[in-house]
Amino acid sequence: MNVDVLGIGILGPGLEDWPAARSILTGLMPHTVRPTVKPIPHILPNVERRRSSEAARLTIKVADDALTMSDLPRDEVATVFTSSDGDGDITDKICESMAGSPGGVSPTLFHNSVYNAPAGYWSIGTGSRRSSTSLCAFDYSFAAGLLEAAAHTTIEQEAVLLVGYDLPFPEPLRAVRNVAHSLAVAFVLAPPRYGASLMRWWIELESPRPQTGIPDAIDRAVHANPMARSFPLLSVLASGQPQSIVLDYSNEQSLVVACEA
Repeated sequence: MNVDVLGIGILGPGLEDWPAARSILTGLMPHTVRPTVKPIPHILPNVERRRSSEAARLTIKVADDALTMSDLPRDEVATVFTSSDGDGDITDKICESMAGSPGGVSPTLFHNSVYNAPAGYWSIGTGSRRSSTSLCAFDYSFAAGLLEAAAHTTIEQEAVLLVGYDLPFPEPLRAVRNVAHSLAVAFVLAPPRYGASLMRWWIELESPRPQTGIPDAIDRAVHANPMARSFPLLSVLASGQPQSIVLDYSNEQSLVVACEA
């Protein structure tokens, strides 16, 4: 499968947007880890904005940045949302509620715990009625999301917005899932010659091979976030140089992305 990349969004610790991330990945500035900025989802109505989770706010920000770069209308692009763990803080609070005294779980917490809640908030904010898929594949979630988005783009011959995100767990869950920082990324993928392309990706499933490492420019404190597996592709986009990137897809297969400027 081959797809063009039309837009990019990123938000993470010390990674406020794509221009900042590009400067770090190309060595123009060091990566200083700071708490991830908490954006305000202006596209949401007031009621939904107040109820929205951190996961929804992060994903709306990167999705909007990527689509703005692509010049495609927000409400005319299908979406794929992918996450390994979802919102760790909400999971922790629900577990505490269930383990504590009777009283039930907050309706807002429960509503935001649904796995496709970020996709739902995006659809509400944009008025989009296009198809949307939300998936999870543990540490392989970014690769699985990329494959899903590329397949949709290839079969339907239309643009797809891929959004990946993962948020940290508080203790005691962090002891078994050591993700310390929030990270969200977004890519607008489209069939060749669909729009102004930043790069073309040729994507294939192949037999297992060593995964491409996360660039040294990215602080190791961020590497544990499953969405950090997107950084090799972001690095190639930042440099504009052709390269093949290998992502683990499972114990039995690798996803190979040949990048062409």
